Amino acid sequence: MKQDIVLAGVGGQGILTIAYIIDNTAQRSGLQFKQVEVHGMAQRGGAVVSHVRLSDQAIFSDLIPKGAADLILSVEPLEALRYIDFLAPEGTVVTSINPYDNIPDYPDIIKVRDAVKEISRHVFVDSGELSGEAGSSKSQNMVMLGAASRFLVLKEKVLLESIEELFKVKGDQVIDINKKAFRLGKKAAENSK
Repeated sequence: MKQDIVLAGVGGQGILTIAYIIDNTAQRSGLQFKQVEVHGMAQRGGAVVSHVRLSDQAIFSDLIPKGAADLILSVEPLEALRYIDFLAPEGTVVTSINPYDNIPDYPDIIKVRDAVKEISRHVFVDSGELSGEAGSSKSQNMVMLGAASRFLVLKEKVLLESIEELFKVKGDQVIDINKKAFRLGKKAAENSK
């Protein structure tokens, strides 16, 4: 068993938090994992990508080869397209529909969504609306992790345990918001096409 995941977004969206939760869950599940990230500009809003590789066997490279990713999980739709050449032919893209319009020539969002729709296996999630429903706009990353969870080899129960462990220093309210965001994202993905 192996699974290669590209996490994409921009600085401040919690890409590395998602990576930490996946890594922690893999470790709790007895799996091998490798993870590497690339940061864009050294400020909020720069591109961030993380390669996460899971396996029940030894993993010899941190980087996912182009055309080999089973999943692209993106908190920003244009960033999903930036890394599309990493997606395997049978791979899936799970992306937020909410743009992080941080560049002056950000393309028309309809065109961005249409380009994602060309990928045969794709899921759109309104992470902005669902994070608000969960109680915090900062939980968009957990909405997206929940949406992608149906495609992960990891068990939901253990993912939720990892979320709880990560956020326990911030208190029960923050834990509850992030778990609710995860569940709302999962439900949204299950209800999409």
